[in-house]
Amino acid sequence: MWFNKNHPDALYLDRREVPVGTIEQQPGWCVAPDVVADFTDLPFEDDTFFLVVFDPPHIEMMNPSGIIAQKYGALLGDWRTEIRAGFDECMRVLKPSGVLIFKWGEASVPVSELVELFGVEPLFGHTTAKSGKTKWMTYMKEMTP
Repeated sequence: MWFNKNHPDALYLDRREVPVGTIEQQPGWCVAPDVVADFTDLPFEDDTFFLVVFDPPHIEMMNPSGIIAQKYGALLGDWRTEIRAGFDECMRVLKPSGVLIFKWGEASVPVSELVELFGVEPLFGHTTAKSGKTKWMTYMKEMTP
């Protein structure tokens, strides 16, 4: 998704760090976030950002030691509650009229289930990937009176 992970206007957050060489099959691959934090408890004040991109893990019941799970994470346990909490946190840290871009791959769970889970209809979106299973959705935080 990133054109430049080191863009000066971007802040990259992940709950984990994976040093280069950790995944044997992907020797040059790593996870090196600017901020290490859980997306269900973001370390930012309310109304901080104009734009947030939320790209959570989207593959359910995966072997946690498999290469895809190591690289991108997996939906484990009560993941519906976790993803909803992440969505709510993203909305919390957005400024009024701020924009949330949500990316979801329908490898395991249809996007319609997420839209229902969030209880908010996206403004618009786009389908990508050869399979058409990657969905990008755009939400906007309501203006406060």
